[in-house]
Amino acid sequence: MNPFLQEVAEDLMARFGSDLQNCAIIFNNKRPSAYLQKHLADIIQKPFFSPSFFTIQEFFAAATNYKIADFYMQFFTLHQIYNQLLVEEKLETISSHKFFPLAKIILSDFNQIDSDLVDAEKLYRDLEDISIINKDFDYLSPEQYEFLAQFWTSYSEGKHKKQQELFIKMWRRMPKLYHKLHETLKAQDYITNGYAYRLLAKEDINQQEFLKGFEKGKIVFVGFNALSNAEAKIFTQLQQAEKALFYFDVDEYYLNDPLQEAGLFLRKNINQLGLKNIFENQPSLIKTENHSVNVFKVQGQSAQAKILNTILADDYENSAEIGSTVVVLADESLLIPTLQTIPTTNNGHNIDLNVTMGFALATSSIFGLADLWLTSQLEILQSSRVSYKNVEAFITHPLSGLSQRMRDKIQTALLNENVVEIDHQRLLRQSGLFEVFYKKIERPENVVPFLIGVLDYVLTRLSNAKTLKKIDAELFVKSIQELNRLHDTFGKHIDNEEIPFIIYLVQKSLQAIAVPLAGDPLSGIQVMGLLETRNLNFDKVIILGFNEGIIPKSSIGNSFIPDSIRRVYGLPVLENLDAISSYMVYRLLQRSNNINFVYNSLTDESTSGEASRILKQLEFESGFDFKYHELNLNIQTEPFKEVKIEKTGNKFIQETLQKYLNKTKILSPSAITQYISNPIDFFFNYISGIKEPKEVSAVVEANEIGSILHKVMEYFYQDLKNGEITAERINERKKLIPGLIQKAFNAVMFNHPDKVIEYKGMQKVILAIVDAYVTIILDQDTKQTPFNIVSLEQKVEAEITFPLNGQEASVKIFGYIDRVDVKDGITKIIDYKTGSDKLTFKDIPELFNSDGKNINKALIQTLLYTYAYEQFSGKTCVEPNLYIVKTMSQDGIWFKTGRQNLSGDFLEEIKPEFLAELRKKLTELFEAPYFTASAIPDNYKYSIYKTLFGK
Repeated sequence: MNPFLQEVAEDLMARFGSDLQNCAIIFNNKRPSAYLQKHLADIIQKPFFSPSFFTIQEFFAAATNYKIADFYMQFFTLHQIYNQLLVEEKLETISSHKFFPLAKIILSDFNQIDSDLVDAEKLYRDLEDISIINKDFDYLSPEQYEFLAQFWTSYSEGKHKKQQELFIKMWRRMPKLYHKLHETLKAQDYITNGYAYRLLAKEDINQQEFLKGFEKGKIVFVGFNALSNAEAKIFTQLQQAEKALFYFDVDEYYLNDPLQEAGLFLRKNINQLGLKNIFENQPSLIKTENHSVNVFKVQGQSAQAKILNTILADDYENSAEIGSTVVVLADESLLIPTLQTIPTTNNGHNIDLNVTMGFALATSSIFGLADLWLTSQLEILQSSRVSYKNVEAFITHPLSGLSQRMRDKIQTALLNENVVEIDHQRLLRQSGLFEVFYKKIERPENVVPFLIGVLDYVLTRLSNAKTLKKIDAELFVKSIQELNRLHDTFGKHIDNEEIPFIIYLVQKSLQAIAVPLAGDPLSGIQVMGLLETRNLNFDKVIILGFNEGIIPKSSIGNSFIPDSIRRVYGLPVLENLDAISSYMVYRLLQRSNNINFVYNSLTDESTSGEASRILKQLEFESGFDFKYHELNLNIQTEPFKEVKIEKTGNKFIQETLQKYLNKTKILSPSAITQYISNPIDFFFNYISGIKEPKEVSAVVEANEIGSILHKVMEYFYQDLKNGEITAERINERKKLIPGLIQKAFNAVMFNHPDKVIEYKGMQKVILAIVDAYVTIILDQDTKQTPFNIVSLEQKVEAEITFPLNGQEASVKIFGYIDRVDVKDGITKIIDYKTGSDKLTFKDIPELFNSDGKNINKALIQTLLYTYAYEQFSGKTCVEPNLYIVKTMSQDGIWFKTGRQNLSGDFLEEIKPEFLAELRKKLTELFEAPYFTASAIPDNYKYSIYKTLFGK
């Protein structure tokens, strides 16, 4: 089957020959021009003067005497006029930021009104009248109300009258806004795109000076379908003057059947408007040609792209020619999965691939850098500081150009300081890109030039280093071009705007940029969106994302003009989208023999899981040969495999364990309790040395609250420990607590006890929590007075012997005891806890059972401190006390089994048993053949290594 554009080229050559250069050829989009030129070249076989090619928008813009105002010029002009109208009504003006989403809808409505030649004043007056009826006639029956105001269902109740009144006022000012917008733009020699349509339709287009350049030829319109009222009027005028030719790509299958929505607009163009189709008597390709259709049902959005390699297998082997194969992305979010799926080579030869949709700047590292700059500038404007996460993102960004050594140096310094926000001036002092990147925006007109400066700096450095990739170079150039255009457009409009709003506009503008990827539009596999396929034909068609809600779309877009009014005035409604989508699919299929539909069968927030209704319709009535395939991605789960780390024969493990036996490494109580709770955790932490990366965070972790509390208590008792502690001395010193808490907070969080900062948000909450904890501890201490403090945060060391391979071995343990008191001749170990530790225990053997549920880490650690202190000091009968701040006011401070407290004679009985079980566990640590995981998941519930071994 010959492509449609080839038939157009043949007919044009037959009609005009060498005079074709005098013709203007108009398409809906740019893509078909290259194809038609190729077909013309194939026919003529020698150099020739080309006809002029235009898109419809370019053609109409060239035919007027005005320039087309871009969106931002229209927005700023509209905002100025809107506020003027509000002032005239003695109402409060609206800010640019609040008006922006409103303006987008208003401008879209105005454009639609103009292109469809609707009387704006009459339309908005009707809207006002109907809304007044809805507001004032609440007594009507539901049936009457529905007939009068279908569009006002969401504001029908009395409580919504305030919003109704606001809308009435807005619609009342709309005609003025509409006329003043066009008057203001025209005074500057600018008009909107829709108004260009209205102007040309209102006048006799045949008298336009621009068209006189084509008097020796014709204006050729190729492949049009849905026409606005302005286009319809202009096309009719040109045909009546015998200046236009129309080539409609149509099949009688859907043209002559009034029930076929695909032919809705073509029937209107040909039968109602009387536009003459040059190809009017062609046979139906849908009915006469063979069409093989494969339907692929897959599970998952990205999975649709994964089936491409199966469908395109033959294309990889053969050199594709013009009109051969196209991959149509009905859902354009499938571009990246598609590019990741189609290989670049096959069996040693390159695969030709052309992507016409373009690569979005928003998915590139360049946009990431620009967006980071815009975000950082907002922070600098607000507080003259930049958050650590944004500074870290900048120094680790691939385009920052910092060496790994410099990145590590900066990150280490910031991590050590635990600075959540970095002072702006400190960043500026780093010079180089830092100085360019963090230069503060002082005025709104600085936003675009400063961003251009950042991108230009990075682009120059990459070019000089010869590390600039081709796609990045194109994205840089496109970004700088767009920013320069914005700078010209913003001009005098932004002098009084807020900088954050200008930043918002720049972000939105950059997000819309896309750069076409390299490729030949005339050969190889073509990847494009559905709209880009207009006028083009391919033997093999693959459509991805062929889901209901995507083809056709389920929404017409935002508008202040309700559906009922749109129908009255002939503006586009949802059914128009159905007809347009159906036509694009049918037109694409009518000249194809190998058709492949792929759709996602899973239901999620973006798709219904249903194939498009167009597919169902084709299946029911077309007579095509349908074959169905289902791609099931089998999910296989592997049975849990116990992870065991073998010690024997592993030189590294044996050498590390030997360091503990040689006393070159010392065991802490935390290390011992970690081994008891989950032996494999001990391996990852103390043998392999795998640590959790340190992060800067404004959130204070639970363990840091404990550290702050420990510091406060150390500071509190530092000056009291030299004498007897009494209730009076404690109460007298309480007034210093707020300052001590701040000092402790700064010491733990910033390694700087005397740092002066302004506490805010969660920091104030943490200070209050610690204050409450300190009060609880001091209340307990007051009850215990009088007593004496022997030491604070004292480091103690001791050796523990244990049997190993038939001989005696020993390890050294060490720890820091929070506090050692003496009361009534009894020495007490005081340990503060802010977590959910418990004072109860079952028995001593259960404390050391790694596969049991009764491990009490706090008791093990406190008894270890007790043993170490007795060895260190030579004292006996030392008693462990645990201050669990959350529960000690109810549960006390003594460990207990059943009702018996761990003190006095009972404690002395327990100590030898504890030491015996500890020795057994140490023997296991050094003698057992494996490090294994505990059989009780709760024992490693919060382990950071769980992904390495967890069940």
